[in-house]
Amino acid sequence: MADQKKMVEAITSMEDDFAQWYTDVVKKAELIDYSSVRGCMVLRPYGYAIW
Repeated sequence: MADQKKMVEAITSMEDDFAQWYTDVVKKAELIDYSSVRGCMVLRPYGYAIW
């Protein structure tokens, strides 16, 4: 239960900043990773399947 609460607190509120909320959700769901190239993201297998 404590892990779930901590995970929810780490996600920005959708009303505060939609772009940051979306990024937080996608990262927590492990759909993307950041690459070593600035500004690029790598789609992980489930993220590619959804895309």
